[in-house]
Amino acid sequence: MKKNKRIISIVVYILFLVVSFGLPFFSFKGYFIISNTTSHLAAQGSPLAWVMDIIFVCLGIMAIIINYTTQVRYHQVIGGIFGLSLIMTAFFPYAPLVKDVPINLLFDEMHSVFASITGFSFTLLAVGHGIISREKQRVGGFIVATIAMLVSIGMMMFPAFMGILQRIMFISAFGWLFFYMKPTLQNQYPKKS
Repeated sequence: MKKNKRIISIVVYILFLVVSFGLPFFSFKGYFIISNTTSHLAAQGSPLAWVMDIIFVCLGIMAIIINYTTQVRYHQVIGGIFGLSLIMTAFFPYAPLVKDVPINLLFDEMHSVFASITGFSFTLLAVGHGIISREKQRVGGFIVATIAMLVSIGMMMFPAFMGILQRIMFISAFGWLFFYMKPTLQNQYPKKS
């Protein structure tokens, strides 16, 4: 099971990289990888939006699985919220950036809510992991939380670089979650016999 989870994590991570850097070449005219986010790839009316939506769902499911299998209640709850909110961003797409596509304001507003929950819960997950862990795991949790916060601030301050900054945040966040984060044994709840 552990080996399968690792292989699936690698596949999902590679698919994310391929789609987030490759799909822009097939998206709407004017999409620019430096300034446009992955949510824009999946926006209402964007060509091949379903491809990015599938990636959001896969990332969210893997996040839930990884956090659930830690056997640490904090990770299970906060990581579950993180994964579920990421999945929900796929079901409530961002406002259209393509001309003549009618906007579904409810979907756009819900996307913003779930995207905010995703970012906030990830930061809580990483900070919490840093607090309850030791040595390299503690440092890793605090580093990735700091990256997430700084990149979020950077996206607000420099919207012209929002797309590339978001990709940096996703690469570091999912790289940490999928391949680096390890629960501390003393924080795991006991297995039932």
